Amino acid sequence: MKIIIKIYLIAVIVAFMAPSQSLAQGCVEGGSDEGVNVVGYVQPEWNYNFDGVDKNGESIDNENSFYFRRARIGVVGNIPYDISYYVMAEFSPMLGGPYLLDAFVSYTRLGPYAKISIGQYKSPYTMELNTPCHALHTIFRSRVVRELATPFRDIGLMISGGTASLPIFGLENENLISYQFAILNGTGMNEWDNNTKKDVVGRLVLAPVKYIKIGGSFRFGKQKPAKAGMDDDTRTRYGAELEIKIKDFLLQAEYLYGMDKGSSLVGGGCGSEPTVVLGDFEKSGLYVQAMYMTSTGLQPVVKYEWYDPDWAIGDNATYTTTIGLNYFLNDWSRIQANYLINENKNITSDFYQSKFLIQVQAKF
Repeated sequence: MKIIIKIYLIAVIVAFMAPSQSLAQGCVEGGSDEGVNVVGYVQPEWNYNFDGVDKNGESIDNENSFYFRRARIGVVGNIPYDISYYVMAEFSPMLGGPYLLDAFVSYTRLGPYAKISIGQYKSPYTMELNTPCHALHTIFRSRVVRELATPFRDIGLMISGGTASLPIFGLENENLISYQFAILNGTGMNEWDNNTKKDVVGRLVLAPVKYIKIGGSFRFGKQKPAKAGMDDDTRTRYGAELEIKIKDFLLQAEYLYGMDKGSSLVGGGCGSEPTVVLGDFEKSGLYVQAMYMTSTGLQPVVKYEWYDPDWAIGDNATYTTTIGLNYFLNDWSRIQANYLINENKNITSDFYQSKFLIQVQAKF
C-alpha cells in the first residue's frame, strides 16, 4: 500500500510540472492567478565526521559520504478570489522520501492583517524552525530546535498576519506586530490524532525599531500516554527570540525551554521519526549566531549552541560551535561550508566530536 501511495504522489507532482520563477517554501506566499507554479529546491551534500567515540568512550571509525540533505518539489497558486494553496513533497531517500511535507489552503481576504490556513504546515514555534530550509544560515538547525520544536510539522488550523504599514502608538515600522496562532493535532506530520485533545501553538514578534525584532513563542499539548494506564502525557514549550540587523550584519539568538511529563520525544526533525522515552524531563537550550554579508557574495557565519536534555541528572549538556562560510552564486544558488566542534559531557550513543560539511543548493 505504501508503494502505491508513493507512486501516486510522484505522478501527481510530475503532472503539474511547468516552468516557473516563483520561489517559496513552507508558509511563504507564491503563485499567481494565471495558473499553477512549480517550486522547489535540491541540496546535495558532502559530510565528513571524525574524532568519534561511542557511549563507552571508545574511538569509532570516521564517516565520509555524499548524499542529499533535501530534494523538494511542490506546487503553489492562487484561485480567484482570496484562496491560495501550497503543496510540497520531500523526495530525498535520506529522509525517507517521497512523502507529503506540506499541504494547506489559505483564505487571504483579510490579508495582510490575517490569513486563515488549514492543512499540514510547519508549527509556528521558534524563529529558526520558521526559517525555510533553503534560507538557513547554517546547514544544520540548532540542536535545541531539533529537539524541542518537534514535531516540526502538524495538521490543523492557523491564523497569521501582521500590522504591515499600519502606525501604532506613533510607530510606523513595517510589521510592528506579527503573529501566528494555531490549533494542531499534536501527533505530527501525516498522522491521525490519537485523542480528542489538541495542541495550542503561537508566536508573536515585535519590531519596535527598524533594526531590532523581539519575539516569543509557546506550545502546549496533551498526548495519549506512552505507557498504558497512565494519565495523558503533557508537553510544554516556551521560547524567546532576538534579531538585530544593521545593514549587512545579522545577529540572531533564541532560548527554548521544555517540560515533558509522562514521555518525551527525542529527535524527529526534518522527516525523521522521533524516539519516545518514558519519564518526566525538564530541558532547555539556546543558540547565538552572527554573520556578515560581503559585497563579493561571501558570508562568514559563527554560531554557538548549548542544549541540556534533562536538568535532573546534572551537567549532561551538548555544546556546539559552528564556523561557516556561505557563498551566494546568485538569487537561486549557494554553497555552504560548515565546520562543527561538538562537546558532549554525557555520551549515551555514537558521538562525533567534529564534522565538516559542504552543501550545494539550487532553487527553482
